[in-house]
Amino acid sequence: MKFDRRAFLAGSSLAALMPLSALRAGKVDAGVKTRTVTGAAGPIEILDDQWGVPHIRARSKADAFFGQGYVVARDRLFQLDLGHRRGMGRLAEAFGPAFVAHDHAERLFHYRGDLDAELAKLPAEVLACAKGYVAGINARIDEVTADPALLPAEYRILGAAPMRWDVRDIVTERGASIGNVDDEIRRARLAALGMLELDTLVAPLRPAWRLRVPDGLDVAAISEADLGILGQVEGGLPFGATPSPVRDVRDPAGARIEGANAGSNAWTVGPGRSATGRPILANDPHLGIGGFAPRHVAHLTAPGLDVIGGGSPGLAGIMQGHTDRFAFGRTNSHNDQSDLFILELDPADPERYRHGGGWKRFEIVEEAIAVKGAEPRRVTLRYSVHGPVLLHDPKRRRATALASVTMMPGAMDGFSMIAINISRDWESLRAAFKWHPSPTNFHYADIDGNHGWQVIGAAPIRGGGHDGLLPAPGDGRYDWTGRYGAEKLPRDYNPAKGWFATANQDNLPADYSKTQGPLAFSFREPYRYERIVEVLKAQPRHTLADSAALQQDVMSTPARQLCALIPTAPAAAARPAADMLRGWNGRLDADSGQAALFQMLWADLGKRVLDAIVPTQARALVPSIAAGELIRLMRDPDARFGPDRAATRDRLFGEALAAAWAEAKTLMGDDPARWRWGALHRVRIAHPLSRLPEIAAAFPPIEGGESPGDNFTVNARWVAAKQGYRTSGGASYLQVIDVGNWDESLYLNLPGQSADPSSPHYRDQYGPWLAGRMQKLPFSKRAVDAVVRARTMLVPGKPG
Repeated sequence: MKFDRRAFLAGSSLAALMPLSALRAGKVDAGVKTRTVTGAAGPIEILDDQWGVPHIRARSKADAFFGQGYVVARDRLFQLDLGHRRGMGRLAEAFGPAFVAHDHAERLFHYRGDLDAELAKLPAEVLACAKGYVAGINARIDEVTADPALLPAEYRILGAAPMRWDVRDIVTERGASIGNVDDEIRRARLAALGMLELDTLVAPLRPAWRLRVPDGLDVAAISEADLGILGQVEGGLPFGATPSPVRDVRDPAGARIEGANAGSNAWTVGPGRSATGRPILANDPHLGIGGFAPRHVAHLTAPGLDVIGGGSPGLAGIMQGHTDRFAFGRTNSHNDQSDLFILELDPADPERYRHGGGWKRFEIVEEAIAVKGAEPRRVTLRYSVHGPVLLHDPKRRRATALASVTMMPGAMDGFSMIAINISRDWESLRAAFKWHPSPTNFHYADIDGNHGWQVIGAAPIRGGGHDGLLPAPGDGRYDWTGRYGAEKLPRDYNPAKGWFATANQDNLPADYSKTQGPLAFSFREPYRYERIVEVLKAQPRHTLADSAALQQDVMSTPARQLCALIPTAPAAAARPAADMLRGWNGRLDADSGQAALFQMLWADLGKRVLDAIVPTQARALVPSIAAGELIRLMRDPDARFGPDRAATRDRLFGEALAAAWAEAKTLMGDDPARWRWGALHRVRIAHPLSRLPEIAAAFPPIEGGESPGDNFTVNARWVAAKQGYRTSGGASYLQVIDVGNWDESLYLNLPGQSADPSSPHYRDQYGPWLAGRMQKLPFSKRAVDAVVRARTMLVPGKPG
């Protein structure tokens, strides 16, 4: 018999809400905190469980999203506020002149069309929920403004105040990002040296493709200066590293790590291969680790809505989780959504650029940036037909513009999760995908036993045969001619094999590129995917515990492959390392000495190979070597290794083995039996502004834990080799969903729900996360009520 949650909710969950008349009469349980708020239509109940997860019960969907906005602001106000203030280009008004360039960059990427017309395109229910979310954030801001004792410590230390939200902000903010333009510049510079083939070392194209320079492009003139304002603000904000910094194109200190490894794992197992007889959906997004927690868990309940899982602070809705009807997860898909265009300026009028056989005038917007302690700064923002103008250099008669899907009308990612969360089934989800322009593999499994996968996101239609791999002349030949979305992207529903997995590998059908053209060439190494497939194929009766174990899997395919290639007769200095690694099982366990030695070998060997085969003048452009390329060259050295290829390969291998052994002794002592990978691969979480002494003192770091894994294990824990091998990112949020038997679902969220050091939920999941000890995620009213630790009632009041 099928369980009708809608009937259950109508009869119990919503009935549990305290009647408004009782609240006004003061008939409230003494253990319930009551807050009067502006912007909600009715009372909202918030039940916090033992992990600080808020279970929000409301009488309308909009009020449920109000509750989510409120609790995110309650738990993560400064994180939420800093991201919003940055996106709106209003940092300088709070923090001073050093932030003007950042505000300039962000405002350049604001949507300049009719905001109300964009909002009018949205389904009315989606817009109402978005307004509710924004009103909930503002309600909490009203509280802390009225009672400064509630303000997070950052505001006192920095002398700032939180900024109120407007639903139009969600339309306006599109995000100043280099995207993959740094890759385009690198390739152009390599082409200028006549060494374009070297790009394969750092970023092999997937699918395979022949690089070519667009007609009319002067590659000798291309440089990082073409990034313009984005180049000026690359890296962290002036008071320290912050979420989502613009990457450094020159990679002086491993800044490409996050860009190279951002991804996720997800798989669905159908009822025919599941031990439960129901689908199982597992997902673990890979994000930066070390600063603000990227996920906040919440449960939203109202008539027609029941959804729980991990959300992104500042984005309304749940990104990974389940409703009462279906489970959903996501991994990064790959879709080249940005191109750099080189513009020629009119020598008689630098406000015009060559286009379509004539001269076209830039659209110009003048803005004043408010600056704390100083006069406002005026900035000029220019737009070509392609998009925002990054560089305007009349002396060189040169400008650059960035075309980006995010700047197109209708590209309103900020509303996408709402549309997905209020969907009821696969068909309604497919209608919701139009509001999700960013590239994603969407995984799905429902209570009727179906499971599926759909690539979503908007893809540009490039003109002139341009493939987006190098910059292009902006004279009109290569302009975009439109876009398409999920309706033309691959999908699979109830796959015959009984399971489906993605791990950022090239998962497009073999004939897709022939009919539509490649979506992108940046798909990741297939190692995580291949390991997932290996395990799933061997489990015809897959369990929840199997999925949880697979998420913790630390078998390294690159480790096994490289160690199998260790020379049989290395020099004496290399012999101890060779003996220790030869025959090793390739598991990157935290207590493994071989794992630590392997990581040092990997880093050192990569450097030696690049030094040996990349000419000096190109070394800055090839800062790292892809894993697959390193293994391929060790297996089959090419002509770049010189006349005796094998001897050169063996020499480099031996030197790297000896160097790794020496480094291991330096870092871990002379006794190999005491070496541990986890002793180096530590997990330290600190406030992103902890470079400021007062912030560091107020927000103690969370540290001490040892991590297994690396960039290529299913249990992804990125390695920052240039920063002491610490854990710099990976699967910080994990979920395994028992579809239909929701209360048995499991999750982890590093390090906890709250950003307040005085909260018990500041770090309460740090230990379980390190141990891989997943926790139940209660969903039914009975299960939630059994674990409630605090209750709050939000009561609507009149605007002040």
